[in-house]
Amino acid sequence: MIARPSEDLPAAFARLGGEEDGRVWGELWDDLCHQGSVYEDSFPALPYLAAIATGRAPGAPLDAVLMSGLIVSAADDERAARYADEVTALLPVARALLDAATDDAPAFVYLLQCVLAFEGERVWSAGRLEGLFEQEYELECPACAAELFIAFGDYGFFASDGDYVTADPPKAPLLPADPSTLAPLPARLHRTAARAGHEAIARGLTHLFGRAVCPSCATAFPVADEVARTP
Repeated sequence: MIARPSEDLPAAFARLGGEEDGRVWGELWDDLCHQGSVYEDSFPALPYLAAIATGRAPGAPLDAVLMSGLIVSAADDERAARYADEVTALLPVARALLDAATDDAPAFVYLLQCVLAFEGERVWSAGRLEGLFEQEYELECPACAAELFIAFGDYGFFASDGDYVTADPPKAPLLPADPSTLAPLPARLHRTAARAGHEAIARGLTHLFGRAVCPSCATAFPVADEVARTP
């Protein structure tokens, strides 16, 4: 029987620092955060990940920060307090990596979520910003429960109640927010994206924190409210 990394964390992380780091990280991700899930066994990895991120142990700081951010985004108050020292150490590393992520939109969004997680934010750090680089969100109309696609990118800017890629369903235009009227957190996210040169992400934030109109029942609603309700 082959031991899972979470069954012997010191041995699992001791394998980093060589030519097979890519495979080792793949195994760590598969065991500790399989398909983006966080488990009870995930949290004890935080001291090892913080050591890697801060250069006190071998390994890739980016991988360590991304895995830590995902884990911390699922922390309750008790776990946040237990690993407060690790989170404190991880935050400046995540901010530095975010400042350097000027060419890779997915990495920028993932790191933005990590920063929010380390700051204690538990809604938008938990994967809900990833629709910004995918350029769409899937949600339900709060009035009629129609399943909607909110698209803002290469396919246009609209709400659709069907598969807009392979079909031509009814659509309604989006109502993006004026950046000057955004609430403090969305405004900060928008400024951060704009200053980093991620114009598509900044534009997407105005749609995420704007309003959509359901093409089925004509109800206008805040997109972010429905995205935040999505598990």
